[in-house]
Amino acid sequence: MQDQTPTYEEVAAAASGLHDNGQPVTVEAVRDALGAGSPNVIHKHLATWRTNNVPPPEPPKADIPEPLVAALADWARQFAEQSGAGNRDKLAQAESDLDALARSGEMLEAERDDLQARLNSANALVAELSEQIERLNVELRDAREVAANALVGKAKDQLAIDGKDRQLADLRAQLERSVASAAADSDARLAAEMELVGAATARDNYASELKALRSQLEALNADRTALRAEVDGLRTRRA
Repeated sequence: MQDQTPTYEEVAAAASGLHDNGQPVTVEAVRDALGAGSPNVIHKHLATWRTNNVPPPEPPKADIPEPLVAALADWARQFAEQSGAGNRDKLAQAESDLDALARSGEMLEAERDDLQARLNSANALVAELSEQIERLNVELRDAREVAANALVGKAKDQLAIDGKDRQLADLRAQLERSVASAAADSDARLAAEMELVGAATARDNYASELKALRSQLEALNADRTALRAEVDGLRTRRA
């Protein structure tokens, strides 16, 4: 049985059971017996059941005993009251069913209002979560951009350091070539001078030239030291 649409047979069976047990046959009693069901559907089926199964009360027989002829007026009044009792009972039952339907409608409206309030709260929560997700997405994009810029900066620093290392290697090679060339030139000049002016003059010139070469070497060493300090500074910034 579906929760909101009980069949006529189910309503009729529940109503007959209540009637056979001497219990009042109302919408609420039938719904309790079924365990569930729409009050409107139960009321419609119950009205059909009453039409088919609850006959109107039989009027009292009109056999008036001879001794009661004098009381005919009282009997007729009582007969009229008894004849209308069935209709009054049906009217009272219908009013009771309508009251039950009204109470069920109020309960359904209260449930609807509660569900609407829950839906509004859920919608507000969804909107709040959407705002938080959007804010986190913006923060994530900014963090990625900062990380990308940092990587680019480190790559540039590494390229600068590599360039300085190559320059330092080139300077060392130039220094070694210069020293070797100067030594060769000095040796050649020394030999020529020793042949021309003698060993003493050649020795003095060699000493002077050697002093100049030492000065040049010290200058190159100073340049190398400065380059090394610059490279160390780049590495420190990169770290």
